[in-house]
Formats: sequence, C-alpha cells, structure tokens
Amino acid sequence: MQATAYTYDSETRSGSVLLDDGTPVGFEAPAFDAGGLRLLRPGQRVRIETEGSGEALRITLVTLQTF
Repeated sequence: MQATAYTYDSETRSGSVLLDDGTPVGFEAPAFDAGGLRLLRPGQRVRIETEGSGEALRITLVTLQTF
C-alpha cells in the first residue's frame, strides 16, 4: 500500500503517514526500522505494510516508494 509521510521524529523513529484517502495512521520505531530507512521527510511517498483494519490498523513496515 502507498502513503505519504506526514510526520517523523528522528529521536523516537516514529511518526505518521497519510493514506491516499487522507486518513492519518501512526507508526512506531519497529515499523521504521524494518524498512531500513535512516531518515524520512514529510511529503515523501512511502510504501507501507499493515496488519488489522479500522481502528486496529497497525503499520508493520515503512520504506520508500520506488518506481
């Protein structure tokens, strides 16, 4: 699934993304670390993997979107 980076805190390695419908979804350090990234800037397109749905939606991986 694709999304847009919205916030990122380099100290906690957590942040949030906006899904294409505008829904914000947060992620924690393990999801960021799983993607192998070192930095994330707001506005970057990212690929995410998730578990659950609705209120239980949880991001398990954040990495850069490549074409």
